[in-house]
Amino acid sequence: MAYEPIWMADPDKLNKFEFVKMEKDGLDVIRTIIEEYSVQGFDSITADDMDRFKWAGVYQQKPKDGHFMMRVRINTGIMTTAQARALAEIARLYGRDLVDVTTRQAIQFHWLTVESLPDIFKRLEDVGLYSFEACGDCPRTIVGNPLAGIDPHELMDTTDLVEEINDFFLMNRDFSNLPRKYKISISANPYNNANAEINDLALTPAVKVIDGQEVIGFHVMVGGGLSAKPHLAQPLDIFVRPEDALRVAVGVTTIFRDYGYRQKRHHARLKFLVADWGPEKFKEKLVELVGDLPSRGEDKTLGWEAAYFDGVHPQRGQGLNYVGLNVPVGRLDADELIQLADVADIYGDGKIRTTMSQNIILSGVPDEKVEELLDAPVLQRLTPNPRHFMSRTVSCTGNEFCNLAIVETKNRAKLVAEYLDENVALNEKVRIHFIGCPNSCGQKHIADIGLQGSLIKTPDGMVDAFDIAVGGSLGPGAQLNKALKGRVKGDHVGPVLAQLLLFYKENRLSPEESFFEYTQRVGIPAFQEKLTEILASETAAS
Repeated sequence: MAYEPIWMADPDKLNKFEFVKMEKDGLDVIRTIIEEYSVQGFDSITADDMDRFKWAGVYQQKPKDGHFMMRVRINTGIMTTAQARALAEIARLYGRDLVDVTTRQAIQFHWLTVESLPDIFKRLEDVGLYSFEACGDCPRTIVGNPLAGIDPHELMDTTDLVEEINDFFLMNRDFSNLPRKYKISISANPYNNANAEINDLALTPAVKVIDGQEVIGFHVMVGGGLSAKPHLAQPLDIFVRPEDALRVAVGVTTIFRDYGYRQKRHHARLKFLVADWGPEKFKEKLVELVGDLPSRGEDKTLGWEAAYFDGVHPQRGQGLNYVGLNVPVGRLDADELIQLADVADIYGDGKIRTTMSQNIILSGVPDEKVEELLDAPVLQRLTPNPRHFMSRTVSCTGNEFCNLAIVETKNRAKLVAEYLDENVALNEKVRIHFIGCPNSCGQKHIADIGLQGSLIKTPDGMVDAFDIAVGGSLGPGAQLNKALKGRVKGDHVGPVLAQLLLFYKENRLSPEESFFEYTQRVGIPAFQEKLTEILASETAAS
């Protein structure tokens, strides 16, 4: 249905990209890719349409020489083995065998050409997958509980709800021109495994007694997001029954579409509107759009396990298990994905599940098949029993492919994790996240230790370096980590982190005091003093 855009009241104040979107809807570029650019080649793509490629789920990759990155939507992280094989075949045919699991449960390809895109779109559609609107100023991949339907702790199975909301927004031209990207999180797991607080809209588990009956439903948070100016989502004083979830999602998205800021691109996310309005005004506008809603009930979020599932665990269903596998820094190859599909069919329920920690879960494995599964060759590298630091290290794409990143991150993160596993004995599994630019695709702000890429001048020229932040966590008591002063050369990150971790180990109250708890107790100044000491020692030694 057509609507009158409120934000057009003063078009002179719009940022220039708004006019690009008004001239041609982002979704229209998909047909142009198929009918024109794939035939005429890379050089025929106009600059404005290159910006619209995002609505097809496609970005130019570095160094902008005709190759593209593509994201594929995997709703709540659950795919069939037929879908996994189709993804592997695309990687094999067009993506130099490379497959990345992202921090939003998507699958990401590299090295694609515009000529290959129509066949890729068709191969995805044939198995019920899409790259469309995995990027762009629109509702993107809906993240959720990767254990939906088998989770022994979930209040309800959210699989169908995610599909319903996804199907409503996907390719819906009423919502294909939002002020900026828009991210939704839906989970009924009490351990916040869909990272609610960093999403524009999050539905989290709750119950409320209504008319004498306990109703299972959701609480709502709005306005979360990271990037250079991170915000934690704020709770609204409403309770949402499952049957009302779509109505509420449409209402929140409509508010963003109509009232979100479009004057400056860097100030256009929903988080800025929520910060200015506050949750009370936002709720008033939402009720105005969708009708009255009950007030909040009982929050069922108990903590945060950061979407880590490595190892063998009992799932819902007698005698069945899920097996969490570590995918080092989220990267595997096409052959490994095919092997995972094979073992999921032979030993499991024919599903592969991706997590926001860039890892993979196999589900539906009977007790009697667990040991045989664990002996599968593909599980030797993608192991369910990873070493501590490798198991909790996350990385964005980095400057290997990303035009925004200023340092390499994937290999650096892997080398640092390996160094720490060799040099630091610690019972605590500390979460370490690497990002190559302020956009924070690697979600640095919520890590125990977050590292953001930068550059540092040396006598031999500019070299990769990282800024360090400590003390991030989501769930009850959520906090973004705090930056320390002092830039660390890339090659020194492993040894510097080892000294910070040993400082934590030697000074914590007990082996049970987590890294986050320790940072809360001692505060940033203690870590700052230690880092300053380490860097001064390095300078003196050199």
